[in-house]
Amino acid sequence: MLMERMRQAATQQGLEVTIDATAEGRVDKMIEEIDVLLLGPQVGYLEDTLKTKYAGHDVVIKTIPSIDYGMMNGEKVLHDALVLE
Repeated sequence: MLMERMRQAATQQGLEVTIDATAEGRVDKMIEEIDVLLLGPQVGYLEDTLKTKYAGHDVVIKTIPSIDYGMMNGEKVLHDALVLE
């Protein structure tokens, strides 16, 4: 649902972005295609581990704030991701 709200916000802003959700196990296969990797708060504990694991890649890794995740605030999460990039 958050992903869909992020897509809607991007469309409204005229942005061409790819927003996708995936399991942690698939990230290895996709890492070269990822600019920003957002983690849900429930897996935020993995942030430091993933930053270390993917240090050699051009990817920003950040945990979505719980309040934005809980409120499904796609516009805010999208904005925050774009600022990180």
